[in-house]
Amino acid sequence: MRVFFYFLTLSFLLVSCDSKKYKKASKHSNQYITVLGVAQDAGFPHINCDKDCCRAFYEGFESKKLIVSLGLVDLKDNKKYIFDATPDFTQQIQILKSNHLDNGNVIDGVFLTHGHIGHYTGLMYFGKEAMSAKDIPVYVMPRMKHYLETNGPWSQLVTMKNIELKPLHNDSTINLNKDLKITPFLVPHRDEYSETVGYKIQGKLKSALFIPDINKWYLLERSIVDEVKKVDYAFIDASFFKDGEISRPMKEIPHPFIVETVKLFEKESLETKSKIYFIHLNHTNPALKEKSTLNDSIQNLGFHFAKEGADFSLD
Repeated sequence: MRVFFYFLTLSFLLVSCDSKKYKKASKHSNQYITVLGVAQDAGFPHINCDKDCCRAFYEGFESKKLIVSLGLVDLKDNKKYIFDATPDFTQQIQILKSNHLDNGNVIDGVFLTHGHIGHYTGLMYFGKEAMSAKDIPVYVMPRMKHYLETNGPWSQLVTMKNIELKPLHNDSTINLNKDLKITPFLVPHRDEYSETVGYKIQGKLKSALFIPDINKWYLLERSIVDEVKKVDYAFIDASFFKDGEISRPMKEIPHPFIVETVKLFEKESLETKSKIYFIHLNHTNPALKEKSTLNDSIQNLGFHFAKEGADFSLD
């Protein structure tokens, strides 16, 4: 009986966390970004993880974190878009529908960043084994397009017209309507199957950067400091807090450490720092905890951590 009540209490806590996390969005904006996930590709808790970070979830001290994704909601045109198709795609699509916009379409467009598991594999739910979708627009760069067209099971989504691939090009802007513009730009990353892009999302009055994956900032052909200054919000890669965080050689999986990004922006104004929202956190990253002195110390410097369910106006 004691075990039964333990799991009953744990389930109640998890449901309570989810219900608070995904409360109905404010509709003061006609166009806005909503954060649908903050974790690195494998999510939180992580598979086969017996470390303290994952045990905190199983013992009821931390809630599940969905894999990194942004939603783009346009109430004026009655459309909704999603950036990346994660393994948590089913839940993220439902959040958009239930909390933001139910327009009769599962989604009006999917923008992919690259071909790593946390960023495109959710496309499988459009296939015949799942919803057997019809001509869902999926926006892709050239190598990503070729990969999906020539490798199963993804090619079946194309041949059966579950998805319709929409070509993108580096630094070439597409207009979703007269107020909403999307611009992909190449970023250096481990490009085994496709190129990798970040996105600039421009609304009527405000704009955002979305760079969930990049090797190191100094490898980017443009200044990340200058790019952050040009926008209102910057959702940027924060996979690891610092070097030595995991047992694997971290040079094999390069990302900008949070401490490196903080150092890079240390002489910038509070206005610039406050535009940054760290996202794409690995399960080992201590900043992924809901309560952390490390988080407090970074936020006291002016930076932010992206939170699931947070909305950001574009008009």
